[in-house]
Amino acid sequence: MHKPEFDDIFMELAVNLAKRSHCIKAQVGAVLTQDTRIISIGYNGPPAGTHNCDEEFPIDGCERDSKGSCSLALHAEQNAILYAAKNGALIEGATIYVTLSPCIACARIIFSMKISKVIFLNSYAEYKKIGKDEGVEFLRKFGVEVVRYVATSV
Repeated sequence: MHKPEFDDIFMELAVNLAKRSHCIKAQVGAVLTQDTRIISIGYNGPPAGTHNCDEEFPIDGCERDSKGSCSLALHAEQNAILYAAKNGALIEGATIYVTLSPCIACARIIFSMKISKVIFLNSYAEYKKIGKDEGVEFLRKFGVEVVRYVATSV
């Protein structure tokens, strides 16, 4: 019997979590892990108790900031990290699986929280049609291991 690798399990979970997002522009999921255990999960969207973009702004989505990103939402990585921190989980040395490589703001948070590894599915730069993955470059520059996910299970 074939047993799936944990990378595949965690990335599949991140992909499924992204489907929970209420954003009409991009759906992103994240899974924060320590060894083979899940610490926290997250997906992009506005803070709990505020609104749901797909309900309040169903045609064009919510207001965009100067870089074209949602001005109201937390990113999937932020949600996963904040929830873990709020509940007292040990984050240092963790790995985060995310369906879109971290933006520069999330990269700074990931680095500050001493997360040691980021595994991402899709490129933020490719999604935004910009020249480089600033978040990935930042993390690598300061010693965080960052790898693009490649499925290992059949």
